[in-house]
Amino acid sequence: MMLSPRPLPQSPSSHSDSSSWESMLPGPPGRNNFGSSDLGPHGLLAFPSGSSISVVDTRSMQLVTALPIPPPPSTSSSSSTSSSSSTSNNATAPLSPFVTALRWTPSPLSRDLLSTEPSSSHLLLAAGDRHGNITLLDLRLRSPILWFDTDNTKLAIQDLCWLQARPDLYLIAAINGSSILSLYNVATGRCIWKYDATPEYFSCIRRDPFDARRICAIGLKGFLVSVLAHGESEDGVAIKELQIRTDSSELAKLERDVAAGATPSPASAAFPLYSVKFAFSQQWRHILFVTFPREFVVFDLEYETVIFSAALPRGCGKFLDVLPDPNNEWVYCAHLDGKLSTWKRKRGEQVHYMCSMEELMPSVGTYVPSPAILSVLLSLSDSTLQNVCKNYSDTPTAPYLHEDFDNPFDFCDEPTIVSKIHLISISDDGKVWNWLLTAEGQVDTQKEDKKLDLLSGDGRQQEHLNDGKRNLPNSILNQEEILIKINLVGQLQLLSSTVTMLAVPTPSLTATLARGGNYPAVAVPLVALGTQSGTIDVVDVSANAVATSLAVHNGIVRGLRWLGNSRLVSFSYTQVNEKTGGYINKYLLILFRDAPVEVWAMTKNPVMLRSLALPFTVLEWTLPTVPHPTQNAYSKEQTSGASDETPNQSKVSSPDSKGSTTEGPQEDTSESFAFALVNGALGVFEVHGRRIRDFRPKWPSSSFVSSDGLITAMAYRLPYVVMGDRIGNIRWWDDSPNPLANSLLQPQFPGTLVLELDWLPLRTDKNDPLVLCIAGADSSFRLVEININDKRFGRALTIKSIKERFRSMPICCPILLPTPHALALRMILQFGVKPSWFNTCSTTIKKRPHFIPGTPSSTGDLRTYMISIPTLGDSVVPEMLLKVLEPYRREGCILDDERAKLYATIVDKGCAARFAFTAAIFGEFSEALFWLQLPPALKHLTKKLLRKPPPKPPTTQIISEDDETSLLSRISSKGKQTEEMGSQGQLRMMAFNQEELWKSASERISWHEKLEDEEAIQKRIHELVSVGNLEAAVSLLLSTPPDSSYFYVNALRAVALSSAVSTSLNELAVKVVAANMVRADRSLSGTHLLCAVGRHQEACSQLQDAGCWVDAATLAATHLKGSDYARVLQRWAGYVLHTEHNIWRALILYVAAGALQEALATLREAQMPDTAAMFILACREIHADIVSNLGIVDEDELSSIGRNILNLRALDPKNEDVIAVSEYFGQYQRKLVHLCMDAPPSYE
Repeated sequence: MMLSPRPLPQSPSSHSDSSSWESMLPGPPGRNNFGSSDLGPHGLLAFPSGSSISVVDTRSMQLVTALPIPPPPSTSSSSSTSSSSSTSNNATAPLSPFVTALRWTPSPLSRDLLSTEPSSSHLLLAAGDRHGNITLLDLRLRSPILWFDTDNTKLAIQDLCWLQARPDLYLIAAINGSSILSLYNVATGRCIWKYDATPEYFSCIRRDPFDARRICAIGLKGFLVSVLAHGESEDGVAIKELQIRTDSSELAKLERDVAAGATPSPASAAFPLYSVKFAFSQQWRHILFVTFPREFVVFDLEYETVIFSAALPRGCGKFLDVLPDPNNEWVYCAHLDGKLSTWKRKRGEQVHYMCSMEELMPSVGTYVPSPAILSVLLSLSDSTLQNVCKNYSDTPTAPYLHEDFDNPFDFCDEPTIVSKIHLISISDDGKVWNWLLTAEGQVDTQKEDKKLDLLSGDGRQQEHLNDGKRNLPNSILNQEEILIKINLVGQLQLLSSTVTMLAVPTPSLTATLARGGNYPAVAVPLVALGTQSGTIDVVDVSANAVATSLAVHNGIVRGLRWLGNSRLVSFSYTQVNEKTGGYINKYLLILFRDAPVEVWAMTKNPVMLRSLALPFTVLEWTLPTVPHPTQNAYSKEQTSGASDETPNQSKVSSPDSKGSTTEGPQEDTSESFAFALVNGALGVFEVHGRRIRDFRPKWPSSSFVSSDGLITAMAYRLPYVVMGDRIGNIRWWDDSPNPLANSLLQPQFPGTLVLELDWLPLRTDKNDPLVLCIAGADSSFRLVEININDKRFGRALTIKSIKERFRSMPICCPILLPTPHALALRMILQFGVKPSWFNTCSTTIKKRPHFIPGTPSSTGDLRTYMISIPTLGDSVVPEMLLKVLEPYRREGCILDDERAKLYATIVDKGCAARFAFTAAIFGEFSEALFWLQLPPALKHLTKKLLRKPPPKPPTTQIISEDDETSLLSRISSKGKQTEEMGSQGQLRMMAFNQEELWKSASERISWHEKLEDEEAIQKRIHELVSVGNLEAAVSLLLSTPPDSSYFYVNALRAVALSSAVSTSLNELAVKVVAANMVRADRSLSGTHLLCAVGRHQEACSQLQDAGCWVDAATLAATHLKGSDYARVLQRWAGYVLHTEHNIWRALILYVAAGALQEALATLREAQMPDTAAMFILACREIHADIVSNLGIVDEDELSSIGRNILNLRALDPKNEDVIAVSEYFGQYQRKLVHLCMDAPPSYE
């Protein structure tokens, strides 16, 4: 589990109420954000937008929240100190820099409730910015909880990556600047290790999915660094430097354009269109997929060499990123021109070819320049759910599932579907695209018949296969004929460009009528935002979403106003003008850059009233006031209502025969505007007719205006003035008789320049709060409620954010629930709940189509919704947890339709199926794979108990006595046919079966056949010996030239190994090596000699001592069986658990080795009481099913196979460890119920 970070020290600039960030709409991401983004296994997408971070639920494609990142406390405090000493220095004000890197934590939902309080450690987000700051954000708190000690180097963060040095120690790797790689302790924020690779330009960092301790970083020229962290000191970090050869001539030209002597910028800043990315294969250990701008490379980290490379075909745009499919043997590559290519691997070798090219940016409209794709990501949660569906698709249809169920993860009705996975792309116009990638294949009828023949031994299974709805495995599909299709299935529109103007509807007594008639426009919850790209985004403030985006201009929107509540008027110009202006009703005020301000009366013939030689920084008109009551009777009648407006208006507007028409209307009404000057002074002027007078209110105190906070925006509605400045402070001024008491400083958005302010007229009652709209220079849009309460010495101001009032559909993301409620839902889904429980009578659910039958009821015994009451734990707890979850069920926030229907298909398939599904929807894919592999592991254990030998790999063929000159050539040309793997995709990570391990190793041999250097040959020999192909190993050994430093050791091994094959081969080997003897030995040579004499158990131990754990397992799978094989697995499990920190991989190895007691102890030590109890339930159920399928009918047969297989002694109810787990689980349940009762429901 992750250690709790140290608390963040509070400071005036860093402290902010988390609720003030709720109602915020971010701007679009840009290249200044370095294309950073991360899609967690829980389905939450995080990406930066300027200095903010947007979090999106990718299933409903809705914005969950936006997190603006304030400046670090140290920077803020130092800036405040320096500014107080020099009132004229405005440059010290801290502004929030662009976020350039971010990563979700790999820490899962913590289940340790008995020793610690519930935490949100599973919702942490690491973020780095352009100034070199790194912070840890808590999504639940919506604020930073830790700032890392980056030594104030100001080197921008290029990329971030999490790694795990110990079970209780997480580290964050960061690329600082162009060439510095650093490791930071997440608990303390301190830097523990630093590496400088100058003059290289590091591009990205990735973590090894097979080893949480290892990361790799790659440079633009192919420089590759492998880092292995064992602890939190410099001595605990091992590094290896490698080089991938590539053509860097284009980069050399770009480097010459970089100014000499300048501070090295990160790769994405210096060369934004030169992208070098890589990704680890999630199926094959040590394999990296690398994309240079015009080259695709497959690199073997173990062999330290390139095993495949291909140039990008002509006409294709440069590579942007590389995304390996987690379940299939193909790779997706994004291109800078907005396209997506698919590269497939040929079966039996590491050769890839491009098979498709698709558009990720549809050609819609005439945007100039066209939007660019910034980042592309694959959804891992989809691949995990797909594994769950595939594993249980060959069982009879669930009784809870309606017959016309249409599930994107169901392959029964589409027998040629190979896989489906969602791909998310982000473009710089503020759009998030959700694509569904579908792979369709042609059925290989010969393989299909063979496979079905193998499955038809059981009549019941054959009956199911003939029902016409089957899921065909990959092994009977023609992999060469697979077709990749792409469809757009969802989109989210954020603000499309940098905001330049803000406009709100202005319904008032003098506003333009909406649709004609005598009534003023009705207030609507809409705000219009003009942007730099010429687009007008209309925001629905009740939903905090863009309602529509209008492509109106080709340039910057310079002016924007509402006409009533349904029409907009805007203008734009391309030639820079020297003046700006503001206009409401009767008067126009024009600001010139280096000239006095002019005030004009907008009559039939506009007249300039006056010029004001004041250094304005910002001004804002208020809405026109009601005419003065002393002027005429019309004024009194007008204030009584709008219905008399038309007949009385003619009396006022009729021109006097002797008077001027330019001033008549101006005498009836007055308008006023508030302003701020460059020295911080504030004022209000009233324009009445031709007269302009100063209100001369009592000015705010001198402390009201900060020396470093130049006012940049203002909103004025009598008598309230609100101002925003360049560092994000929101200041309030009431020009009432007691302004000093009301001059309050509210630092709402530190680090963000306030660009526009305006009031949103939504009040229907005098007690309703005022609503303030704020547009920031970071392109963000915020809403703030302002409540004014009468106090003894004036009014008190409280600022609170507006909560979203409406969502088009509920966000069904269980990981976002409060931690106790998330754990309650996890337990309910694991125990098994009837799918009818997911139905609801609320209006939210009625808007969505539902096909799961059943009528929900919140009254009565809720335990009737449970499939069964588990034998472990308290039987009353499920009902109490269902009551706790009832508010979420009513609101439709449990599961969306798609996943609820998938749950209906597996809910009656056993404990392991439900546990795998639950782990998948909570984003814990390693745990899901463990539950999927648990039944095969227990079957493997049962076979060992029955003492049936495991499947043997193909035996070597004895070489007959033949001509010696052709013997070596015949051996070299002979090879073993690669057979189809048993486990596919991510399940290959959990392989334990002997045949699967052997086939996996055999598959890799062909990838290295063309490698000729001596180091590679030694590794190839080792691979051949491990899989038992001694003939090929001897042939390769005898091909060693006499002048090689490996000739002597190779000669010895060739003689020894050949004696185990045939006499003729041994004689040939002796003849070849008789004349030459040279130099040194290698550490693995002894292993090979042990294999030659049949001492495979000792050879495996020697390999494990040397750290070659996978090789030892491969050798054991080839030669060992029974308890000998189990000992190798059990020792391997201990290494995986304690060194690689992969608890789920270790657990499956323990089970396969028969060490169930060690597996149970591991779960208890990991503080997982619920998982330990579920493990017992699943093992008992799976074991009972295995025993029932044995068909034991009499005592004689029982005694022949042994009674020890009829019960699992390690999990017997009377076992002390099992009793302890049961008691531990009961305590956990009781604590969970108490925590759930204390926590109020929270829907986001």
